[in-house]
Amino acid sequence: MPQFVDSHCHLDYPALAKDREGVLARARNAGVVRMVNIATTRKDFDQVLKTAEQTEDVFCSVGVHPHHVAEEGENLSAETIAGLAAHPKVVGIGETGLDYFYDSAPRDVQQDSFRRHIRAARETGLPLIIHSREAEEDTIRLLQEESGATGVLHCFSSRRILAEEALKLGFYVSLSGILTFKKSQELRDIARDVPLDRLLVETDAPFLAPEPYRGKICEPAYVVRTAEVLAEIKGVTHEDIAHITTENFFRLFAKVTQP
Repeated sequence: MPQFVDSHCHLDYPALAKDREGVLARARNAGVVRMVNIATTRKDFDQVLKTAEQTEDVFCSVGVHPHHVAEEGENLSAETIAGLAAHPKVVGIGETGLDYFYDSAPRDVQQDSFRRHIRAARETGLPLIIHSREAEEDTIRLLQEESGATGVLHCFSSRRILAEEALKLGFYVSLSGILTFKKSQELRDIARDVPLDRLLVETDAPFLAPEPYRGKICEPAYVVRTAEVLAEIKGVTHEDIAHITTENFFRLFAKVTQP
Protein backbone atom coordinates (compact mmCIF):
# COMPACT_ATOMS: atom_id res chain seq x y z
CA MET A 1 0.00 0.00 0.00
CA PRO A 2 1.32 3.50 -0.83
CA GLN A 3 2.37 5.54 2.19
CA PHE A 4 1.11 9.08 2.78
CA VAL A 5 1.70 11.84 5.29
CA ASP A 6 -0.88 14.36 6.50
CA SER A 7 1.43 17.30 7.01
CA HIS A 8 -1.21 19.49 8.70
CA CYS A 9 -4.20 18.50 10.83
CA HIS A 10 -5.85 19.50 14.10
CA LEU A 11 -6.47 16.27 16.00
CA ASP A 12 -7.45 18.07 19.20
CA TYR A 13 -10.25 20.13 17.69
CA PRO A 14 -13.51 18.78 19.12
CA ALA A 15 -14.80 17.35 15.83
CA LEU A 16 -11.85 14.94 15.72
CA ALA A 17 -10.98 14.61 19.41
CA LYS A 18 -14.31 13.00 20.27
CA ASP A 19 -13.39 10.01 18.06
CA ARG A 20 -9.61 10.31 17.97
CA GLU A 21 -8.92 6.58 18.05
CA GLY A 22 -11.34 6.01 15.18
CA VAL A 23 -9.81 8.90 13.23
CA LEU A 24 -6.30 7.51 13.72
CA ALA A 25 -7.37 3.98 12.80
CA ARG A 26 -9.00 5.12 9.56
CA ALA A 27 -5.90 7.15 8.67
CA ARG A 28 -3.61 4.17 9.21
CA ASN A 29 -5.89 1.90 7.21
CA ALA A 30 -5.69 4.40 4.33
CA GLY A 31 -1.89 4.30 4.37
CA VAL A 32 -1.21 7.49 6.35
CA VAL A 33 2.00 6.80 8.25
CA ARG A 34 2.65 10.19 9.86
CA MET A 35 0.47 13.12 10.95
CA VAL A 36 1.49 16.57 12.19
CA ASN A 37 -0.87 17.92 14.85
CA ILE A 38 -0.78 21.69 14.48
CA ALA A 39 -0.80 24.17 17.35
CA THR A 40 -2.74 27.42 16.95
CA THR A 41 -2.47 28.91 20.48
CA ARG A 42 -0.10 28.71 23.42
CA LYS A 43 -2.86 27.74 25.81
CA ASP A 44 -3.78 24.72 23.67
CA PHE A 45 -0.20 23.65 22.96
CA ASP A 46 0.07 21.41 26.01
CA GLN A 47 -2.80 19.23 24.76
CA VAL A 48 -1.45 19.24 21.20
CA LEU A 49 1.88 18.03 22.53
CA LYS A 50 0.23 15.45 24.80
CA THR A 51 -1.56 13.89 21.84
CA ALA A 52 1.75 13.65 19.98
CA GLU A 53 3.52 12.16 23.00
CA GLN A 54 0.86 9.49 23.38
CA THR A 55 0.79 8.50 19.69
CA GLU A 56 3.83 7.11 17.88
CA ASP A 57 2.84 8.26 14.40
CA VAL A 58 1.71 11.76 15.44
CA PHE A 59 4.08 14.72 15.78
CA CYS A 60 3.25 18.38 16.40
CA SER A 61 4.16 22.02 15.94
CA VAL A 62 4.31 25.01 18.26
CA GLY A 63 3.02 28.45 17.36
CA VAL A 64 0.19 30.96 17.37
CA HIS A 65 -2.23 31.38 14.47
CA PRO A 66 -2.63 34.99 13.25
CA HIS A 67 -6.25 34.92 14.41
CA HIS A 68 -5.09 34.65 18.05
CA VAL A 69 -1.94 36.76 18.32
CA ALA A 70 -3.72 39.71 19.96
CA GLU A 71 -5.18 37.56 22.75
CA GLU A 72 -3.74 37.66 26.24
CA GLY A 73 -0.69 35.47 26.61
CA GLU A 74 -0.49 34.57 22.93
CA ASN A 75 2.15 37.00 21.60
CA LEU A 76 5.08 34.70 22.21
CA SER A 77 8.72 35.68 21.93
CA ALA A 78 11.03 33.90 19.52
CA GLU A 79 12.94 32.56 22.52
CA THR A 80 9.78 31.08 24.07
CA ILE A 81 8.78 29.42 20.81
CA ALA A 82 12.26 28.01 20.30
CA GLY A 83 12.34 26.71 23.86
CA LEU A 84 9.06 24.84 23.44
CA ALA A 85 10.29 23.47 20.12
CA ALA A 86 13.16 21.64 21.83
CA HIS A 87 10.81 18.77 22.68
CA PRO A 88 11.56 15.75 20.45
CA LYS A 89 7.94 15.54 19.27
CA VAL A 90 7.82 19.19 18.12
CA VAL A 91 8.86 19.23 14.48
CA GLY A 92 7.71 22.60 13.12
CA ILE A 93 7.10 26.27 13.97
CA GLY A 94 3.56 27.54 13.49
CA GLU A 95 0.87 27.77 12.39
CA THR A 96 1.89 31.37 11.87
CA GLY A 97 1.52 34.02 9.20
CA LEU A 98 -0.92 36.70 8.11
CA ASP A 99 -4.68 36.69 7.62
CA TYR A 100 -6.07 39.91 6.14
CA PHE A 101 -9.38 38.26 5.20
CA TYR A 102 -10.68 37.97 8.75
CA ASP A 103 -8.32 40.56 10.32
CA SER A 104 -8.93 38.97 13.74
CA ALA A 105 -5.86 40.80 15.04
CA PRO A 106 -4.36 44.17 14.04
CA ARG A 107 -2.09 43.77 11.06
CA ASP A 108 0.96 45.20 12.79
CA VAL A 109 0.49 42.68 15.61
CA GLN A 110 0.16 39.85 13.08
CA GLN A 111 3.34 40.98 11.35
CA ASP A 112 5.28 41.23 14.59
CA SER A 113 4.21 37.73 15.62
CA PHE A 114 5.09 36.36 12.18
CA ARG A 115 8.58 37.84 12.48
CA ARG A 116 9.03 36.18 15.87
CA HIS A 117 8.03 32.81 14.48
CA ILE A 118 10.39 33.22 11.51
CA ARG A 119 13.24 33.99 13.90
CA ALA A 120 12.37 30.95 16.01
CA ALA A 121 12.41 28.79 12.89
CA ARG A 122 15.76 30.23 11.90
CA GLU A 123 17.16 29.63 15.39
CA THR A 124 15.92 26.04 15.67
CA GLY A 125 16.32 25.00 12.05
CA LEU A 126 12.74 23.71 12.06
CA PRO A 127 10.36 24.38 9.16
CA LEU A 128 7.98 27.31 9.33
CA ILE A 129 4.29 26.47 8.79
CA ILE A 130 2.70 29.48 7.10
CA HIS A 131 -0.93 30.55 6.91
CA SER A 132 -1.42 33.35 4.39
CA ARG A 133 -4.81 34.67 3.31
CA GLU A 134 -5.20 37.80 1.20
CA ALA A 135 -1.78 38.88 2.44
CA GLU A 136 0.54 37.77 -0.34
CA GLU A 137 2.67 40.91 -0.62
CA ASP A 138 3.34 41.27 3.11
CA THR A 139 3.97 37.53 3.49
CA ILE A 140 6.60 37.71 0.76
CA ARG A 141 8.14 40.89 2.17
CA LEU A 142 8.52 39.54 5.68
CA LEU A 143 9.99 36.24 4.46
CA GLN A 144 12.50 38.19 2.39
CA GLU A 145 13.37 40.58 5.22
CA GLU A 146 13.67 37.78 7.79
CA SER A 147 15.62 35.51 5.47
CA GLY A 148 17.23 32.24 6.45
CA ALA A 149 14.22 30.11 7.38
CA THR A 150 12.62 27.36 5.35
CA GLY A 151 9.16 25.86 5.56
CA VAL A 152 5.83 25.36 3.85
CA LEU A 153 2.89 27.40 2.60
CA HIS A 154 0.15 25.39 4.26
CA CYS A 155 -3.26 24.81 2.63
CA PHE A 156 -2.17 26.88 -0.34
CA SER A 157 -4.99 28.76 -2.07
CA SER A 158 -3.37 32.14 -2.65
CA ARG A 159 -2.30 33.94 -5.80
CA ARG A 160 0.44 32.56 -8.00
CA ILE A 161 2.95 35.22 -6.97
CA LEU A 162 3.13 33.90 -3.42
CA ALA A 163 3.94 30.37 -4.59
CA GLU A 164 6.55 31.61 -7.04
CA GLU A 165 8.33 33.87 -4.56
CA ALA A 166 8.20 31.32 -1.75
CA LEU A 167 9.69 28.66 -4.04
CA LYS A 168 12.58 31.02 -4.77
CA LEU A 169 13.20 31.21 -1.01
CA GLY A 170 13.30 27.42 -0.73
CA PHE A 171 9.80 26.88 0.62
CA TYR A 172 7.40 24.05 -0.16
CA VAL A 173 3.73 24.26 -1.18
CA SER A 174 1.16 22.09 0.60
CA LEU A 175 -2.19 21.31 -0.99
CA SER A 176 -5.41 20.45 0.79
CA GLY A 177 -8.90 19.34 -0.22
CA ILE A 178 -9.43 22.75 -1.84
CA LEU A 179 -7.50 21.32 -4.79
CA THR A 180 -10.45 19.02 -5.53
CA PHE A 181 -13.20 21.66 -5.47
CA LYS A 182 -14.94 22.38 -8.77
CA LYS A 183 -14.19 26.11 -8.60
CA SER A 184 -10.46 25.61 -7.90
CA GLN A 185 -9.15 25.51 -11.47
CA GLU A 186 -6.79 28.42 -10.84
CA LEU A 187 -5.28 26.51 -7.92
CA ARG A 188 -4.93 23.39 -10.05
CA ASP A 189 -3.13 25.46 -12.69
CA ILE A 190 -0.68 26.72 -10.06
CA ALA A 191 -0.17 23.21 -8.67
CA ARG A 192 0.62 21.99 -12.17
CA ASP A 193 3.58 24.39 -12.27
CA VAL A 194 5.02 23.70 -8.82
CA PRO A 195 8.04 21.37 -9.08
CA LEU A 196 7.29 17.85 -7.86
CA ASP A 197 10.08 18.02 -5.31
CA ARG A 198 8.40 20.98 -3.55
CA LEU A 199 4.90 19.56 -3.04
CA LEU A 200 3.24 18.30 0.12
CA VAL A 201 -0.32 17.17 0.81
CA GLU A 202 -2.45 17.79 3.89
CA THR A 203 -6.03 17.84 5.11
CA ASP A 204 -6.22 20.77 7.55
CA ALA A 205 -8.72 18.43 9.24
CA PRO A 206 -11.38 18.85 10.49
CA PHE A 207 -11.80 21.50 7.76
CA LEU A 208 -11.96 21.40 3.95
CA ALA A 209 -12.88 17.80 3.22
CA PRO A 210 -12.08 17.01 -0.43
CA GLU A 211 -14.62 15.94 -3.02
CA PRO A 212 -16.55 13.63 -2.78
CA TYR A 213 -16.55 14.13 1.02
CA ARG A 214 -17.14 17.87 0.92
CA GLY A 215 -19.48 19.01 3.68
CA LYS A 216 -18.39 16.21 6.00
CA ILE A 217 -15.93 16.45 8.87
CA CYS A 218 -12.51 16.14 7.28
CA GLU A 219 -10.00 13.69 8.74
CA PRO A 220 -6.43 12.61 7.91
CA ALA A 221 -7.51 9.57 5.88
CA TYR A 222 -8.88 11.96 3.26
CA VAL A 223 -5.38 13.16 2.37
CA VAL A 224 -5.30 10.19 -0.01
CA ARG A 225 -8.06 11.74 -2.12
CA THR A 226 -6.21 15.05 -2.45
CA ALA A 227 -3.11 13.12 -3.48
CA GLU A 228 -5.11 11.28 -6.16
CA VAL A 229 -6.20 14.58 -7.71
CA LEU A 230 -2.68 15.98 -7.48
CA ALA A 231 -1.37 12.90 -9.31
CA GLU A 232 -3.84 13.52 -12.12
CA ILE A 233 -2.78 17.17 -12.35
CA LYS A 234 0.92 16.28 -12.47
CA GLY A 235 0.47 13.38 -14.88
CA VAL A 236 2.01 10.78 -12.59
CA THR A 237 0.65 7.68 -10.90
CA HIS A 238 -1.05 7.57 -7.51
CA GLU A 239 1.91 5.55 -6.21
CA ASP A 240 4.37 8.11 -7.57
CA ILE A 241 2.67 11.05 -5.86
CA ALA A 242 2.51 9.11 -2.59
CA HIS A 243 6.24 8.41 -2.75
CA ILE A 244 7.18 11.93 -3.87
CA THR A 245 5.13 13.88 -1.33
CA THR A 246 6.14 11.55 1.50
CA GLU A 247 9.83 11.88 0.64
CA ASN A 248 9.41 15.66 0.41
CA PHE A 249 7.82 15.68 3.85
CA PHE A 250 10.65 13.78 5.49
CA ARG A 251 13.21 16.00 3.79
CA LEU A 252 11.54 19.17 5.08
CA PHE A 253 10.41 17.85 8.48
CA ALA A 254 13.73 16.18 9.15
CA LYS A 255 13.05 15.81 12.87
CA VAL A 256 10.21 13.35 12.23
CA THR A 257 11.25 9.73 12.65
CA GLN A 258 10.49 7.56 9.64
CA PRO A 259 8.39 4.38 9.91
